[in-house]
Amino acid sequence: MIKYSKHARYQMVERGISVNEVEMAIKAGKKELQKPNKILYHYRHFIVVTKKILDNHFVITVKPRWKK
Repeated sequence: MIKYSKHARYQMVERGISVNEVEMAIKAGKKELQKPNKILYHYRHFIVVTKKILDNHFVITVKPRWKK
């Protein structure tokens, strides 16, 4: 199950990212572990930041990927 913070929902609306896109990012995105207990999923033009709580993904925020 995927749960969303209010902040993540707000950022999704602001950035035009749908729930389906976030789900695809978690399923198919490049996974990066971040200390202490966050998981980043790099997908298309954005990154989904989650925290795993039991079997649930708690989406903290969704932010754009910046090319260098």
